[in-house]
Amino acid sequence: MPHRTHRLVPGPAGRIHLVEQGSGPLVLLLHGFPESWYSWRHQLPVLAAAGYRAVAVDVRGYGRSSKPEAVAAYRMTELVEDNAAVVKALGERSAVVVGHDWGATIAAHSALLRPDVFHAVALLSVPYTPPGGPRPSEVFARLGGEEEFYVSYFQEPGRAEREIEPDVRGWLAGFYAALSADTMPTAAAHLMPADPHFVAPGGRLRDRFPTGRLPGWLTEDDLDVYAGEFERTGLTGALNRYRAMDRDWKDLAAHAGAAIRQPSLFLGGTLDASTTWLSDAIDAFPTTLPGLRGAHLLDGCGHWIQQERPEEVGRHLTDWLGSVVAGR
Repeated sequence: MPHRTHRLVPGPAGRIHLVEQGSGPLVLLLHGFPESWYSWRHQLPVLAAAGYRAVAVDVRGYGRSSKPEAVAAYRMTELVEDNAAVVKALGERSAVVVGHDWGATIAAHSALLRPDVFHAVALLSVPYTPPGGPRPSEVFARLGGEEEFYVSYFQEPGRAEREIEPDVRGWLAGFYAALSADTMPTAAAHLMPADPHFVAPGGRLRDRFPTGRLPGWLTEDDLDVYAGEFERTGLTGALNRYRAMDRDWKDLAAHAGAAIRQPSLFLGGTLDASTTWLSDAIDAFPTTLPGLRGAHLLDGCGHWIQQERPEEVGRHLTDWLGSVVAGR
């Protein structure tokens, strides 16, 4: 097996850090919040062994990639152009793009806006929802009643940073545990647990995180990797993705309701709020993803799907990639 190679390539905002392994057709892997290229550590060797050039990127604002100060620099259109720049910098004309969490949304819009570059797309945990509808900040503000939805909490500049940055490692451990199948809050007796996606008045998001143990997929060393990156870079670049959502709403208005027609794949977990809250988006796949070649919900899996279930995710990806590449 070839070793993983770290590289810096030029991008519209400066530099883009990536890790690649293997040779063959290019597969671009995009992480979500709050992660890094490292969330694809299990899939890189699997895809390389299957005959692909697997490339995991630090998304703009994360890790060793550039971190512009302006919120507007984290608009979806900017992130799509980062991905196209990576393909070009690697000497390729096209790629398959795979994303998890925010990376899934970025991957979907990369396929939507740059079909000349991205000829297939796989989405993990977060299903595709076409642009359009009400302004995002107004939608999120209506959720939760007296409590505040976490996206609204993240959208206020500086607020989440003040909570997270005094104890980055502890906050990350709690956030990962809150959305993992084996550590997420569950109903006990007749009492329903407080939902960690919402903030009580005057409270903090971490007030509802589970404590005491790490999820089974996350070792102390893994947590050190994630915490070390954010302790070095801070959280603002990562959080600015949430703060740019209303700008996306304006930028993408011309694409309201647009379908993604390239071959596609969706993988989600049955215990992931992203798949339960957005079940209507999954039901709409025949219209929104007419090129869909597989949709799989992994029973008993939480949000961090490629880390909670690396073998299953690797198998689904390689099976799907085989059909996508063979059809070109």
